This record gives sequence, C-alpha cells and structure tokens, in this order.
Amino acid sequence: MKDTSQSLPPGSFGLPIVGETIQFLFDSEYVDKREKQYGSISKTNILGRKTVFMSGAEANKFILSSHMDYFSWGKGWPDNFKEILGRSLFLQDGEEHKRNRKLLMPAFHGQALANYVTTMEEIISKYLQKWVVKKKLTWFPEIKQMTFEIASVLLLGSPPEDKTKLLSQWFTELTNGLFAIFPIRASWTKYGKALAARDRLLKYIDEQIEKRLSNPGKDALGLMLQTTDEDGDRLSREEIKLQALLLLFAGHETTTSMLTFLCMALAQHPEVLAKAKAEQQELALEGDLSLEKLKQMTYLDRVLKEVERLYPPIGGGFRGVIKPFVFKGYYVPEGWIVSYRINSSHQDSNVFTNPKQFDPDRFSDERAEHKKTEYSLVGFGGGPRFCLGYAFAQIEMKIFASLVLRNCAWEILPNQNLTPDRIPSLHPRSGLKVKLVNSNC
Repeated sequence: MKDTSQSLPPGSFGLPIVGETIQFLFDSEYVDKREKQYGSISKTNILGRKTVFMSGAEANKFILSSHMDYFSWGKGWPDNFKEILGRSLFLQDGEEHKRNRKLLMPAFHGQALANYVTTMEEIISKYLQKWVVKKKLTWFPEIKQMTFEIASVLLLGSPPEDKTKLLSQWFTELTNGLFAIFPIRASWTKYGKALAARDRLLKYIDEQIEKRLSNPGKDALGLMLQTTDEDGDRLSREEIKLQALLLLFAGHETTTSMLTFLCMALAQHPEVLAKAKAEQQELALEGDLSLEKLKQMTYLDRVLKEVERLYPPIGGGFRGVIKPFVFKGYYVPEGWIVSYRINSSHQDSNVFTNPKQFDPDRFSDERAEHKKTEYSLVGFGGGPRFCLGYAFAQIEMKIFASLVLRNCAWEILPNQNLTPDRIPSLHPRSGLKVKLVNSNC
C-alpha cells in the first residue's frame, strides 16, 4: 500500500503513449537535462513504461546491492531485449539466475582465462598486421570485427575467420533491433531483420553444439557442455544456445566500445600515451604474454579504468520494481521501471576531481578516488551481479593495448565527428578515422 506521506518523484510523463521516448533515444543530453531540472531522482514515461531515473553512487548501491531484491532484471528491460536475446542470464532473476551463473562461471574463471591468452594475442596480432597494410582506416568497425572473432573463437570454438564477417553482420542487425522504437516484425524493418539475424545465429550456435557433443574442448562452449552443479544438473541444449548468444553479444559489444575510446583518448593525450608506452618498455615484454605479465601493467589498469569512467559503453541499467520503495523521500510504486545512471555517477564532482578531464592517475594508490565512495564506478555493474565476463574483457583489452602500444603509432584524421553516440553502445559518431604513422607490427 502506498505511504500517503510520500510523493512521487518530480518530472513529467510527456505525451500520451510515447511519453518522452523520442527525447530519450535521440537527445544525448536528455537525462543530464532532467537531472539538472529535477535532481538525482525523477519520473518519466519511456518505451511505454513509467520510469524513474536515479543517479549517483547512493542510488547505484541501493539498486545493485542493498535493496536489489526490490528489483527484477527480467521485468526491467524493454520487450525488444526479451524477444531478441531470449531468456538468457541477462534477463533472469533469483534462484534461476544463481544456478545458471554458477554453471557458466568455469568458462570465465581461473585456468580457463589462462587458456584464452595465446589465442587472443594471435588474433589481435593478425588484425594489427592487416591494419598496418591499410594505413588509413575507420577503427570502430575494424575493432568490432576483431572482438567478435575473439568472442566466436573462444566462446563458441569457431575456427578463426570462419564466417566471422557474416556472423558479425548478423550481430550488427540483431543489435540494431534492440532499441527499435516501433518493433514491427516485417522483414524490411530493423526489428524484423534483428529477429531473422537472431534465428540465423541460434542455428549456427546449434550447429557448433552438435559438432562438440563428442569432443567438448576447453573453450566456453565446451565448458558449458560439461559443467554440472552439486546435484549433477547441467544446462540444457536450449539454455546453452541462449547463453552462448548472450555471451557473444556481451563479449564483443562493450569491449569494442572501450577499445575504440582507449585509442582515441591515448591519441588525444600524448602525456598519457607516453606513460603507457614507457610502462610497456620498462616491463621489457618479450615473447608471449601471460596473465602474470598482464597483472604487472598497473598504469594500463588506471588508463582502462579512466576509459570506463569517462566513456562507459552503456549509459545505464534498467530494473523492474517488484516491491514499492522510498528513496530520498520519494515513493516509487511496484510495476514501474528504475534506471540507474552510469554517466552521471562517473562524472560526479563530489567523487571525482575535475570529472570531465581524462586523468588515469585518479586511480593511483595514492588518490584512489573511486574507493572513497562505494559504487561510484559501475561501468561493469556492481554487487552480486557484477559482470561475469569482466576478467575476460580486461585480459582482452590489456593484450590489445599492450600490442598496440609496443608496435604501433597512430594519429586521428581531421574533419570527423568524434561526438559519442550511445546507441547501441557508446562509439564516436564517425567511427574514429585514423592513420597508422609508424609500426613494427
């Protein structure tokens, strides 16, 4: 029952039916404007649902940890996500989520990660050599194809370059449908193309499962086929297909975004680039990389954290409210949607000094700004549902950065639009056009 002493958050529901969906999807400053107008909690209507935006570290902790049982992942994301990505880990709650996360954990933990390093290095080196020949390129789509090949090889066991371009294209079509304003299923619409791409991808994954039943192997798909829980249960074939689809999506989309902005930020901040290169030279890395060598790259750690802070791939997360609650004196009813805002948390001047400045040293042991306030850095989530693939992504990004810093130099070409575009994940509008000016690749 509603506590009548509490009022709903400030804000506006906008137009009938569509609410403020158009502004949300097409105005990159929409949420920032609302925060300036209404403060850290406000109500609206987007994507057909009454929604509350909550920003700041306190809100992040409330949603991701202390009151997480008030919220549902499955009821939070738009119907587009549910239909396109299916009932995978991303949209599961409660015991179902705990059981499946536990069964997926071996693919992203311990020895499995060590087994991935060599393959990652080989694929990244191959792409660097290809880019050197091109000299001038648009880096975002190139990096996207590279990260997709890494994901498809290590998560599905696909042979390198086997259908990589075609599979990557299908995934682009799938991703484009996630935020379709009008989810019309006709074959010529973005949404219709996304559903068709999903079906093709699921068929491909099923074919890979069939090949692996007798010889699972040590990649993520093989581990999913073999892993059992304490009761001897394992993921069904249909569950594996959906989890693999999600892992492919999550395993390359956000990593592509961060690597693109890493390359952009390094080129724009020569003093940071010089420090990052010096660390690689000081480590005198020769031969193959290893998990142990990657752990020694402490300055690179800071740089990647600063990329995550200033250029988070995803602007926020959605949850469905399954228990009414009060936050900062405002009442939020059951059935509404809550969105925690990553961008505004990462640029909170109460937490981060000069938040608009690219400054990796804010994450040094001496300053450690993110540790002074819990849940102030949440690009990969937080709490019990912290990103399962975080370590996988970190290893991949560090290997890429190490090889690029050791072997390449690049400059950003003029006359392009580097404004961040946030759909489907953050990327420079022009895709980051660069010229490789020197290389030992």
